[in-house]
Amino acid sequence: MLDRETLTFVGQKIQPHLDERLTRLLAGTIARACGRGGVSAVASAWDISRNTVIDGTKEIDSGAVVTSRIRRPGAGRKRIEDTDPEILAALDGLVEPTERGDPMCPLRWTTKSLRTLSGELTRLGHTVAPDTVASLLRYLGYSLQAPSKTLEGKQHSDRDAQFHYINDTAKAFLNDSQPVISVDTKKKELVGNYSNTGQEYRPQGEKRQVNGHDFPDPEVPKAIPYGIYDMFRNEGWVSVGDHNDTAQFAIASIRSWWQNMGRTAYPDATRLMITADCGGSNAARSRLFKVELATFVADTGLEITLCHFPPGTSKWNKIEHRLFSHISMNWKAHPLESLRTIVELIGATTTRTGLKVKAERDNRVYPTGIKVTDKELAAVPLTRHEFHGDWNYTIRHTPRRTPQRRE
Repeated sequence: MLDRETLTFVGQKIQPHLDERLTRLLAGTIARACGRGGVSAVASAWDISRNTVIDGTKEIDSGAVVTSRIRRPGAGRKRIEDTDPEILAALDGLVEPTERGDPMCPLRWTTKSLRTLSGELTRLGHTVAPDTVASLLRYLGYSLQAPSKTLEGKQHSDRDAQFHYINDTAKAFLNDSQPVISVDTKKKELVGNYSNTGQEYRPQGEKRQVNGHDFPDPEVPKAIPYGIYDMFRNEGWVSVGDHNDTAQFAIASIRSWWQNMGRTAYPDATRLMITADCGGSNAARSRLFKVELATFVADTGLEITLCHFPPGTSKWNKIEHRLFSHISMNWKAHPLESLRTIVELIGATTTRTGLKVKAERDNRVYPTGIKVTDKELAAVPLTRHEFHGDWNYTIRHTPRRTPQRRE
């Protein structure tokens, strides 16, 4: 039999490199080779339990097979749901109390972090660590999820029919090589050294220093980006104003797109389709928008077809997820310190699918409260479509003089 000094030497050199199973098997093998008293000698020299050595000898005697399993079946700490069968129901009730019929749950109005859930379970008599709570939540089928903006309130009965109408009309225009654009006003932005959501890579410890609050400066107007997205060419134009988001500003932005991008891209165009929201500066009910659009038609000679999205469905407008979302991602974490900064950041927006964006500052003044008379509206050469003429209409170029707006 090997002496204790040799057994200790082997244990010190080999044991640190072995997992639990290999330690058990090697200890059992050496104990068998040592003969009588080998189990006690190996256990003492290696500072392990005699039962571990005995288990190793039994596995060797029964013919140990090659396996990736380290512990014997049934070995290791028992699962907490086995030792505490009621913990799953308690946790489930804490996470979704209203759905489990417990509106008086103490966590009804509390952010349910792992630490909070762990503390409340412990208070209820189920001692458990936050990491274990995470494992139990996965076992119950829970995962981290953000709210989904899908509920649109009361839907118009012709909502889906209007979507199909817009889609079919756009296809007809594109098949005839006529431009189709999506327009809208992006969210107004604070101008100044304010925090902007998002993160960016910077040298360690060199964070951007921004204002400690987001209270707007009454002396600095907000930036108003009005965008035009060309669906066929995957190009965008954004006019950045700082006065008022009016129908005049909307048409001025569309005019700028046509002068700087549209007429060059579509030299043979005779018609233009515009998709827009039902509200805002390009609202379907806006008289001023229609009158200004008629002026644009008279100046360009284009026949323009407007198709408005039903109320409450603005997020379906292509410009939202084809242009505005990429602009927001491009300037994340950048303080929008000036209108020039905003224009440059918008103009630098690109995507892997080839999006190109041009931006320009519009420093003109657009007054509010302009009234359009019935006579001025009647002078607009507007033809309502048979399907929802309040949402879908065409303004044609005619020789007669279109009304001019008062400044």
